[in-house]
Amino acid sequence: MTSPSAGDADHAAMARLRDGDDPALNEIMDRWQRRVTSFLLRMTGNEAVALDLAQETFVRVYQSRERFQPRGEFSTWLFTIAANLGRQHFRWQGRHPSVSLDAAGGDDRAMVDRLPAGDRDPREQAEARERAEAVRDAVLALPHELREAVVLSEYEGLSHQQIAGIAGCTPKAVETRLYRARSLLRERLGRFLKIV
Repeated sequence: MTSPSAGDADHAAMARLRDGDDPALNEIMDRWQRRVTSFLLRMTGNEAVALDLAQETFVRVYQSRERFQPRGEFSTWLFTIAANLGRQHFRWQGRHPSVSLDAAGGDDRAMVDRLPAGDRDPREQAEARERAEAVRDAVLALPHELREAVVLSEYEGLSHQQIAGIAGCTPKAVETRLYRARSLLRERLGRFLKIV
Protein backbone atom coordinates (compact mmCIF):
# COMPACT_ATOMS: atom_id res chain seq x y z
CA MET A 1 0.00 0.00 0.00
CA THR A 2 1.13 3.53 -0.62
CA SER A 3 1.02 6.21 2.03
CA PRO A 4 -1.60 8.97 1.85
CA SER A 5 1.10 11.45 0.85
CA ALA A 6 1.98 9.25 -2.14
CA GLY A 7 -1.69 9.23 -3.11
CA ASP A 8 -1.77 13.01 -2.86
CA ALA A 9 1.34 13.18 -5.05
CA ASP A 10 -0.34 10.94 -7.61
CA HIS A 11 -3.48 13.08 -7.66
CA ALA A 12 -1.35 16.22 -7.98
CA ALA A 13 0.64 14.67 -10.84
CA MET A 14 -2.60 13.73 -12.61
CA ALA A 15 -3.86 17.31 -12.21
CA ARG A 16 -0.64 18.62 -13.75
CA LEU A 17 -0.88 16.03 -16.52
CA ARG A 18 -4.45 17.14 -17.23
CA ASP A 19 -3.23 20.75 -17.41
CA GLY A 20 -0.67 19.87 -20.09
CA ASP A 21 2.42 19.07 -18.00
CA ASP A 22 3.29 15.82 -19.82
CA PRO A 23 6.44 15.11 -17.72
CA ALA A 24 4.08 14.50 -14.77
CA LEU A 25 3.43 11.10 -16.34
CA ASN A 26 7.10 10.23 -15.72
CA GLU A 27 6.59 10.83 -11.99
CA ILE A 28 3.61 8.48 -11.96
CA MET A 29 5.52 5.86 -13.91
CA ASP A 30 8.52 6.13 -11.57
CA ARG A 31 6.25 5.43 -8.59
CA TRP A 32 4.09 2.71 -10.13
CA GLN A 33 5.78 0.98 -13.06
CA ARG A 34 7.44 -1.76 -11.02
CA ARG A 35 4.26 -2.65 -9.10
CA VAL A 36 2.04 -2.61 -12.20
CA THR A 37 4.52 -4.76 -14.14
CA SER A 38 4.85 -7.16 -11.21
CA PHE A 39 1.05 -7.43 -10.94
CA LEU A 40 0.72 -8.15 -14.65
CA LEU A 41 3.59 -10.66 -14.57
CA ARG A 42 1.84 -12.58 -11.81
CA MET A 43 -1.41 -12.44 -13.79
CA THR A 44 0.02 -13.54 -17.15
CA GLY A 45 3.13 -15.52 -16.25
CA ASN A 46 4.88 -13.97 -19.24
CA GLU A 47 7.41 -11.18 -18.77
CA ALA A 48 7.15 -9.80 -22.32
CA VAL A 49 3.35 -9.65 -22.15
CA ALA A 50 3.50 -8.06 -18.68
CA LEU A 51 5.89 -5.37 -19.90
CA ASP A 52 3.69 -4.62 -22.93
CA LEU A 53 0.53 -4.46 -20.82
CA ALA A 54 2.23 -2.25 -18.22
CA GLN A 55 3.31 0.13 -20.96
CA GLU A 56 -0.23 0.13 -22.33
CA THR A 57 -1.53 0.85 -18.81
CA PHE A 58 0.42 4.10 -18.71
CA VAL A 59 -0.70 4.97 -22.24
CA ARG A 60 -4.27 4.62 -20.95
CA VAL A 61 -3.45 6.78 -17.92
CA TYR A 62 -2.25 9.49 -20.31
CA GLN A 63 -5.30 9.09 -22.55
CA SER A 64 -7.61 9.33 -19.51
CA ARG A 65 -5.93 12.41 -18.03
CA GLU A 66 -8.79 14.75 -18.98
CA ARG A 67 -11.47 12.47 -17.48
CA PHE A 68 -9.60 11.56 -14.29
CA GLN A 69 -11.51 12.46 -11.11
CA PRO A 70 -9.59 12.14 -7.81
CA ARG A 71 -12.51 10.55 -5.94
CA GLY A 72 -10.94 7.36 -4.66
CA GLU A 73 -7.50 5.95 -4.23
CA PHE A 74 -5.18 6.35 -7.18
CA SER A 75 -3.92 2.77 -6.79
CA THR A 76 -7.44 1.37 -7.25
CA TRP A 77 -7.93 3.39 -10.43
CA LEU A 78 -4.52 2.41 -11.80
CA PHE A 79 -4.87 -1.32 -11.02
CA THR A 80 -8.36 -1.26 -12.55
CA ILE A 81 -6.80 -0.13 -15.84
CA ALA A 82 -4.09 -2.81 -15.60
CA ALA A 83 -6.58 -5.53 -14.64
CA ASN A 84 -8.89 -4.59 -17.53
CA LEU A 85 -5.97 -4.81 -19.95
CA GLY A 86 -5.09 -8.21 -18.48
CA ARG A 87 -8.67 -9.40 -18.98
CA GLN A 88 -8.67 -8.12 -22.56
CA HIS A 89 -5.40 -9.97 -23.16
CA PHE A 90 -6.88 -13.25 -21.88
CA ARG A 91 -10.03 -12.81 -24.00
CA TRP A 92 -7.92 -12.10 -27.09
CA GLN A 93 -5.65 -15.04 -26.29
CA GLY A 94 -8.70 -17.30 -25.97
CA ARG A 95 -9.87 -16.28 -29.45
CA HIS A 96 -6.37 -16.45 -30.98
CA PRO A 97 -4.54 -19.40 -29.41
CA SER A 98 -0.87 -19.63 -30.25
CA VAL A 99 2.27 -21.31 -29.03
CA SER A 100 5.18 -19.07 -28.10
CA LEU A 101 8.56 -20.02 -29.49
CA ASP A 102 9.92 -19.33 -26.00
CA ALA A 103 7.46 -21.74 -24.39
CA ALA A 104 9.34 -24.79 -25.60
CA GLY A 105 12.45 -23.66 -23.75
CA GLY A 106 10.52 -23.03 -20.53
CA ASP A 107 12.34 -19.72 -20.23
CA ASP A 108 9.39 -17.84 -18.74
CA ARG A 109 10.63 -18.34 -15.18
CA ALA A 110 12.30 -14.92 -15.00
CA MET A 111 10.53 -14.04 -11.76
CA VAL A 112 11.86 -17.18 -10.06
CA ASP A 113 15.40 -16.60 -11.33
CA ARG A 114 15.49 -13.23 -9.55
CA LEU A 115 15.08 -14.70 -6.08
CA PRO A 116 17.81 -13.51 -3.74
CA ALA A 117 20.30 -16.22 -2.91
CA GLY A 118 21.40 -14.79 0.44
CA ASP A 119 23.66 -16.89 2.62
CA ARG A 120 21.79 -20.18 2.11
CA ASP A 121 23.53 -23.30 0.98
CA PRO A 122 22.84 -24.61 -2.55
CA ARG A 123 20.34 -27.21 -1.32
CA GLU A 124 18.27 -24.59 0.51
CA GLN A 125 18.43 -22.34 -2.56
CA ALA A 126 17.20 -25.19 -4.76
CA GLU A 127 14.33 -25.91 -2.36
CA ALA A 128 13.40 -22.23 -2.22
CA ARG A 129 13.46 -22.04 -6.01
CA GLU A 130 11.30 -25.17 -6.27
CA ARG A 131 8.78 -23.72 -3.78
CA ALA A 132 8.69 -20.38 -5.61
CA GLU A 133 8.10 -22.14 -8.95
CA ALA A 134 5.36 -24.28 -7.44
CA VAL A 135 3.62 -21.23 -5.94
CA ARG A 136 3.94 -19.29 -9.20
CA ASP A 137 2.58 -22.20 -11.23
CA ALA A 138 -0.27 -22.80 -8.76
CA VAL A 139 -1.27 -19.11 -8.85
CA LEU A 140 -1.13 -19.10 -12.67
CA ALA A 141 -3.32 -22.24 -12.76
CA LEU A 142 -6.12 -20.50 -10.84
CA PRO A 143 -9.14 -19.28 -12.82
CA HIS A 144 -8.60 -15.65 -13.83
CA GLU A 145 -10.98 -14.03 -11.33
CA LEU A 146 -9.50 -16.03 -8.43
CA ARG A 147 -5.93 -15.28 -9.56
CA GLU A 148 -6.71 -11.57 -9.81
CA ALA A 149 -8.11 -11.50 -6.27
CA VAL A 150 -5.11 -13.39 -4.82
CA VAL A 151 -2.52 -11.27 -6.60
CA LEU A 152 -4.17 -8.00 -5.60
CA SER A 153 -4.62 -9.14 -2.00
CA GLU A 154 -1.44 -11.08 -1.25
CA TYR A 155 1.11 -9.38 -3.49
CA GLU A 156 -0.28 -5.85 -3.74
CA GLY A 157 -1.77 -5.65 -0.26
CA LEU A 158 -5.07 -4.14 -1.39
CA SER A 159 -8.21 -4.30 0.76
CA HIS A 160 -11.33 -6.26 -0.18
CA GLN A 161 -13.04 -2.93 -0.95
CA GLN A 162 -10.25 -1.87 -3.31
CA ILE A 163 -10.20 -5.26 -5.04
CA ALA A 164 -13.99 -5.10 -5.44
CA GLY A 165 -13.61 -1.73 -7.18
CA ILE A 166 -11.01 -3.16 -9.54
CA ALA A 167 -12.82 -6.43 -10.23
CA GLY A 168 -16.27 -4.85 -10.54
CA CYS A 169 -17.86 -6.97 -7.82
CA THR A 170 -18.80 -6.72 -4.15
CA PRO A 171 -16.38 -7.04 -1.22
CA LYS A 172 -18.26 -10.22 -0.24
CA ALA A 173 -17.57 -11.67 -3.70
CA VAL A 174 -13.88 -10.83 -3.21
CA GLU A 175 -13.94 -12.63 0.13
CA THR A 176 -15.49 -15.69 -1.55
CA ARG A 177 -12.95 -15.60 -4.39
CA LEU A 178 -10.06 -15.40 -1.94
CA TYR A 179 -11.46 -18.30 0.09
CA ARG A 180 -11.84 -20.46 -3.03
CA ALA A 181 -8.40 -19.47 -4.32
CA ARG A 182 -6.70 -20.23 -1.02
CA SER A 183 -8.45 -23.62 -0.84
CA LEU A 184 -7.21 -24.50 -4.33
CA LEU A 185 -3.70 -23.30 -3.52
CA ARG A 186 -3.65 -25.39 -0.32
CA GLU A 187 -4.59 -28.47 -2.37
CA ARG A 188 -1.94 -27.83 -5.02
CA LEU A 189 0.79 -26.80 -2.60
CA GLY A 190 0.11 -29.29 0.18
CA ARG A 191 3.51 -30.92 -0.21
CA PHE A 192 5.27 -27.59 0.34
CA LEU A 193 3.02 -26.55 3.20
CA LYS A 194 4.10 -29.64 5.15
CA ILE A 195 7.78 -28.76 4.61
CA VAL A 196 7.50 -25.13 5.63
